[in-house]
Amino acid sequence: MYRVLIVDDEPNILTALRRCLSNIPPSMLDGERLELIPANSPEDALQLAVADNYDLVLSDLRMPGINGVDLLAEVAQRQPLCARLLMSGYADLSAIIEAINQAHVFRFIPKPWDDNDLRMAVVQALHYRALLVENQRLADLVRAQQGQLERQSAELRRLEIEHPGITHLKRDETGAIFIDEDDL
Repeated sequence: MYRVLIVDDEPNILTALRRCLSNIPPSMLDGERLELIPANSPEDALQLAVADNYDLVLSDLRMPGINGVDLLAEVAQRQPLCARLLMSGYADLSAIIEAINQAHVFRFIPKPWDDNDLRMAVVQALHYRALLVENQRLADLVRAQQGQLERQSAELRRLEIEHPGITHLKRDETGAIFIDEDDL
């Protein structure tokens, strides 16, 4: 299940967003469903983001108190793998640039939105997040394997120092280990 935090100070917008996003079929989300959590203020959203992890945060830009860019930047600090979308009814280019640079939003969505475009933006953001999570998992796996290889190499070096030649095997033409009687 994908957890999506929706933040807007207008209750009617929250209701419309929930209605729109609840229509995303699980087949578009790798069989998963959306759990939509509404927050009607950025302060409430921050409390929720401290208490729980989210896969996606969709926020309005202009709200009383904390604006959407600052909210999403704070979410990015706390949950770097959480996808972030920003919405606004104002075509404020400097705010959009700030959102991209400061909060690393995945996409800006204008209000009023097209339902299909919004659903696709959410699906794409969640797929992008899934790639980030998988990349993180693979990087962690590679680091663990490198650590294991380094420990094995150190052990081989130690054995070679204690018993010179022990790590160098001679093989015959069939690949079998060849033991030279002179070495015994």
